[in-house]
Amino acid sequence: MATSYMKAAVVQGPSRVSLARVAVPQPERDEVRVRIEGCGVCGSNLAPWEGRPWFKYPFAPGELGHEGWGRVDAVGPQANQYQPGDLVAFLSYHAYAEFDIARENAVVKIPESLAGQPFPGEALGCSMNVFRRCAIQSGQTVAVIGVGFLGALLVALSARAGAKVLAISRRPFALSLARTLGASVVLPLDPSEAVVQEVKALTGGAGCDCVIEAVGQQTTLDLATELTRERGRLVIAGYHQDGPRQVNLQLWNWRGLDVINAHERDPEVYRQGIEAAVDVVAKGELNPFPLYTHTFSLEQLDLAFEAMRQRPDSFLKALVIL
Repeated sequence: MATSYMKAAVVQGPSRVSLARVAVPQPERDEVRVRIEGCGVCGSNLAPWEGRPWFKYPFAPGELGHEGWGRVDAVGPQANQYQPGDLVAFLSYHAYAEFDIARENAVVKIPESLAGQPFPGEALGCSMNVFRRCAIQSGQTVAVIGVGFLGALLVALSARAGAKVLAISRRPFALSLARTLGASVVLPLDPSEAVVQEVKALTGGAGCDCVIEAVGQQTTLDLATELTRERGRLVIAGYHQDGPRQVNLQLWNWRGLDVINAHERDPEVYRQGIEAAVDVVAKGELNPFPLYTHTFSLEQLDLAFEAMRQRPDSFLKALVIL
């Protein structure tokens, strides 16, 4: 049988990407093959795009893409849960391509009511998993530091849960968006000292029941510590990928903080998060679609990475659409 070929993006090195023609992968055993309709561009892609000493280049064709969705195209001999034509989100790692392979137990069906809509499942599932770890209850005061895509979703989910949400971000666009998503108070991030004083005034000096750090920087981790009340919960949702961090363990200890690193590594938990996201989006309880602000073709992946790096006005989430 003749080999079929597809397009796949290859990150050749820092700030260098090319398009390759490679063989279409074949599903084995319990795998399914997905004809990709699109893939989200994740903040975790920024470090390999900019370059770090621990990365090895070039990456494999399609690698770094892990927020794909599309239609099942073929199934392995032991895969029986999905049929060709099913609309799905899936966990894979080479989705900057026209096709990718995923284990059957890493695939989540999307209802046809969402057909034609972008659905970067891994990113949406991540927000659901982080939110679950926050354990937010109605009436609590919750601060979200950083209103990027993840932070914006957490603002919306926290407000929906009945919390009073304080959204903190550097960009006026993000603060305005947070208002529309249900934030009760919006605060510019700089300077941090002013934020601390404002939050203390808003909470009677106590601080917040839960603070979600969704930026991934030393300064925002420090700010999150300052804003969390005694016996409060500090949730680390940002990607801290540029080296070690220092923490104010004295203050963590004195206040008796619960510090939650809300990143998951269990693929089954990832899948459960995607299932939860499909459920709330399909029911209309969460509307992520206005948060997809920029779209690019596969040939424009370098422009998508650069948009994520430079974060122009009104940028929140980039999608690669095939």
